[in-house]
Amino acid sequence: MTHDKIHPEAIVRPATQADRFYESDPDLLSEEVDSFLNNHPEPETYGDLAAVIVPHAGYFFSGNVAAASYKRLNPARHYKRIFLLGPSHYEWLDGASVNVAVDYYQTPLGKVSVDRETGRQLIASDHVFAYEEKAHDREHSIEVQLPFLQRRLQVVPPIVPIVISTNKWDQLKRIADVLKPYYNDDNLFVISSDFSHYPSYSDACKVDEATKKAILSGDVEQFINVVERNARSGMRNLETSACGEYGIITLMLMLDQQSKIEHLLYQNSGDADRHGHDRVVGYHAFAVYRNTVAKGMKQASFSLSEEEKATLKNIALESIRSALGASAKPAPQVSPSLRRKCGVFVTLTKRGQLRGCVGYFGEDVPLDELVKEMAQAAAFEDPRFPRLRRDELRDIQVEISVLTPRRRIHSLDEFQLHRHGIYIKKGSRSGTFLPQVADEVNWTKEQFVGHCSQDKAGLGWDGWRDAELYVYEAIVF
Repeated sequence: MTHDKIHPEAIVRPATQADRFYESDPDLLSEEVDSFLNNHPEPETYGDLAAVIVPHAGYFFSGNVAAASYKRLNPARHYKRIFLLGPSHYEWLDGASVNVAVDYYQTPLGKVSVDRETGRQLIASDHVFAYEEKAHDREHSIEVQLPFLQRRLQVVPPIVPIVISTNKWDQLKRIADVLKPYYNDDNLFVISSDFSHYPSYSDACKVDEATKKAILSGDVEQFINVVERNARSGMRNLETSACGEYGIITLMLMLDQQSKIEHLLYQNSGDADRHGHDRVVGYHAFAVYRNTVAKGMKQASFSLSEEEKATLKNIALESIRSALGASAKPAPQVSPSLRRKCGVFVTLTKRGQLRGCVGYFGEDVPLDELVKEMAQAAAFEDPRFPRLRRDELRDIQVEISVLTPRRRIHSLDEFQLHRHGIYIKKGSRSGTFLPQVADEVNWTKEQFVGHCSQDKAGLGWDGWRDAELYVYEAIVF
């Protein structure tokens, strides 16, 4: 629902794509959007939806895929604002343009308010943001999202329209850094992107599957590598595998340990036009959730092969040997999984007795590098033990715990002893017990959490009761 009571001097951006990408008649447009939304079941639970990735082609081709994402919005949810991130199809910006020149976006269904104040704050915060009129006056990637929001949400909040057009890593990182504080419960992010452009139907399915897996990995470097590999593949007529690549990168850079990525639907234009299979455009629908795991959702996590586990153990041992001045082997080549950013603990034992254990709940260091750092920290910086000596090396065993993203809980009923680790945080104090600690002691879950609160976080036995509680799992080897 939108409201048309506006100030007579308000500046309104017209609906430039009506009768091109979607119907211009309000009744026909409502019927068209609703028909797409009705193709998808109402979710059993809405979850804490943080972002969607949706296509922006003509509704005849991509409307059904876009509806799969928009159906995940809770119609009664009141967001403070919606950030719309789209690519520029007409102007090269070498940055991001925020439309702060208009008060409203017009569609046949009414007017949508623009949060010009937030837009101005973005521009003032970093010169990577600016306003370029030509980036917005004809751009369809943002406009075509609005009728879906108008039909799905009972109240459409103000929007922040942002067109991103830069392939420079440092600028994309700065864009993400400025936007990340807004990645919270108040706001929704809509990332507008089509996928493969103009290969054959069968080739599109292949390249779009690879891109999908890269996004689901949650690893922005893997996504970039896949897009670049697609471009070098020599696939006939393939111009791009994600026209909204820069918006997707921005979103992935904002994701935290609480974020879960779900793939909802894939189709391409050949599914709507059975005669047009020689040159197609691919469309994906994704939903990104915060804190809540929806049914069937894929987490931004992974498993490790036995070879990868062995590689990480070798990295840990060789990093300690190198720090002690012992001969060390050259660093091995690592798989993309070992470049994923996640938390890890490295535990050292000597003849079965603990000799050091240090870890880091991080999302800013690749796993292989973090294992190297934590191995040296366990050997030389654990305050409970003296620095490891070179003559102890032959008796040292390494155990590595790769951590899944933490999930906030609000009751111990959500905590499973032996399966979950616990992380307790209150103010500047925090502490954790790994899941395998439960295998070494005969504690109830209340005792497990009490000891962590008292012995690790320094909050006292009952300090956990008004602290933040998180659970996580660990791949231990």
